[in-house]
Amino acid sequence: MDLNSWLNSEVPNISKVIEQTNKDYFFKDKTIGFAGKQSVTKVIYHLRCALFPGVYEKHPIDETRADIYIGNNIRTAAVELSGLIEKALMNNCNVKDSKEDNCSICRSQADEITVKLMSKLPEIRNILNTDIHAAYDGDPAAHSTEEILLSYPSIEAISIYRIAHVLYDLSVPLVPRIMSEYAHQLTGIDIHPGARIGEYFFIDHGTGVVVGETCTIGNYVKIYQGVTLGAKSFPLDEDGNPIKGIKRHPDIEDNVVIYAGATILGGDTVIGHDSTIGGNVWLTHSVPPYSTVYNNQPSLLIKQEQNNI
Repeated sequence: MDLNSWLNSEVPNISKVIEQTNKDYFFKDKTIGFAGKQSVTKVIYHLRCALFPGVYEKHPIDETRADIYIGNNIRTAAVELSGLIEKALMNNCNVKDSKEDNCSICRSQADEITVKLMSKLPEIRNILNTDIHAAYDGDPAAHSTEEILLSYPSIEAISIYRIAHVLYDLSVPLVPRIMSEYAHQLTGIDIHPGARIGEYFFIDHGTGVVVGETCTIGNYVKIYQGVTLGAKSFPLDEDGNPIKGIKRHPDIEDNVVIYAGATILGGDTVIGHDSTIGGNVWLTHSVPPYSTVYNNQPSLLIKQEQNNI
């Protein structure tokens, strides 16, 4: 059978099977829209253009009109985000007839949440400024704050996290997770939007960093690539399913440095302030303030081959 014949005869059948599978498993009425992920990344783009005018645009902007660019990006992001939030809320809404045209509850809630996020943009921008300065102070290879803003993956990931975290705190379903996974794809840094992170936060290099949902991180914390702030094995309910909504991830207090490859696990694990955790350390218990934790240096065997002349 040639391709054209196959396309005409078989594609309709395949399309129907895939459509039915999605209706049974995914669509139903439980989707934020077929362009959901792309719409979320569009919102992130416009919000970060507002926060950092001239950085994310395709072309340079006129600095004398920066306020116009900022305002336009906020308006575009607000309209797009409100629609996404409304759909996400409708998916979780238990109010009778909430999906009917005469119900405006989710619409009103979406608008209210959007206004709260947009109102927090100056606060988000200020705390991101502390993150940029933490990177400049914490990396001797950094020559300017502009270099950090334009090229450091930690700022990419943290800027998206700080937006997503506000939405998470406002109980927005799904959208914050899409945002955080977009940052994960961009940078290799996986920060759950539920984590609570203080000011002057710096992730050096960044690849492979994981910060779990119930993790709290204080001020002036610096972590390196490959660090995991994760959970121990999950407690299960009587049906064998993981128990949701419990504290699973560690607390990192102020002025802590965690070096590459360290793994810190558990909801009852606290790393005391002003501590240093060495590379490749595995920790499942708390350490007091001013601690230094490191592995014993293994003995190395170095063989020097003589040249056979």
